[in-house]
Amino acid sequence: MNQPQHTELLGLSFQQLSEIAEQLGEPPYRARQLFDGLYRQRWPVLEQFSPLPMELRRKLGEAGFSIGLPKIERRFVSSDGTVRYLLGLADEQSVETVWMPEGDGGEAGDGSLSGDEELENKGWRRSTICVSSQVGCAVNCAFCMTALLGLQRNLSAGEIVGQILVVLADQRVEVERERVNLVFMGQGEPFLNYDNFMQAVRLLVEGVGITEPRMTVSTSGIVPRISAFGAEPIRPKLAVSLNAAEELLRTEIMPITKKWTIGQLMSALREFPLRNRERLTFEYVLLGGVNDDLHHARKVADLVRGLRAKVNLIALNPGAEIPFKTPEPDRVLAFQNVLVSAAIPTFIRRPRGRDIYAACGQLKHTTELVQLGGNNDAAVTTRID
Repeated sequence: MNQPQHTELLGLSFQQLSEIAEQLGEPPYRARQLFDGLYRQRWPVLEQFSPLPMELRRKLGEAGFSIGLPKIERRFVSSDGTVRYLLGLADEQSVETVWMPEGDGGEAGDGSLSGDEELENKGWRRSTICVSSQVGCAVNCAFCMTALLGLQRNLSAGEIVGQILVVLADQRVEVERERVNLVFMGQGEPFLNYDNFMQAVRLLVEGVGITEPRMTVSTSGIVPRISAFGAEPIRPKLAVSLNAAEELLRTEIMPITKKWTIGQLMSALREFPLRNRERLTFEYVLLGGVNDDLHHARKVADLVRGLRAKVNLIALNPGAEIPFKTPEPDRVLAFQNVLVSAAIPTFIRRPRGRDIYAACGQLKHTTELVQLGGNNDAAVTTRID
């Protein structure tokens, strides 16, 4: 067998593993054992693949294959139980993933079957993992700390899935007995790494056993990909980072608006095929004194009206390098009231892990946690494992 171009097994589909088994002269059922070991059993090294004969493990190693799981470099543990993971990759780059016990309420009202009562009756946990799709980001949203990193590279499908497997193992989660939600809202723009992102989604559904209604992907508005995404047979729910309903203001906050206007974005969303009970989600980060006035809320109501959609409001999660302030709570509530009065389901996402720079918009490989002070009194030193 020729030396494989892709030496990491994690990220490969069942069909790709079947081809490897065939090339190594193994019976077809070995591919199923490999697939199950990688994704369902979450074995970290080939030596632990005990159902495989030692000879096959040896052949895989000699052919240059390895599992390819990211390594936990640092854990930052918040006072609210949130954990921010700094994960090391094979090329010495790193990426961040966040574990939120009990989630942040982001899925409320999106049409998911919550099953909360059933979970509570059985004593099961519910949690959310926030997953990255790129190292850094090229979209350059003005309120996001990840933008300060720039784009380093795309993550492979295996690196995307690997984040989830590492967190599930570290938190000792039994996927079959616990509700785990995935939000692809970490570092990067998933739709600018579309093929790898979609490969990861299929592996999570078919291999890990996390179903589509438990996944949400957020895009800044990569219009051509929205149409392609709607045609996928297996796909997460769709969220769109809106943050302003006026062209000039959204362009200032999100420069990507220069490429795909609000009009183009909304046209694509009006044609997006929603499943039964499903709603689109609009994410709106409120920046104090910038986009949080009542007339901004009325503009959002006008824009969203007529769509089967809901709005998530996010009071800015502060960072020392971000030139905006968090709005006062009464302004957030007033903004919500305008939308609710317009019959638009609107929810306030509660911040998780602000004190360890784990909240929405704060992911930037921050290792020194400092008091921000004033209205942005959010980040303080907490336990670092």
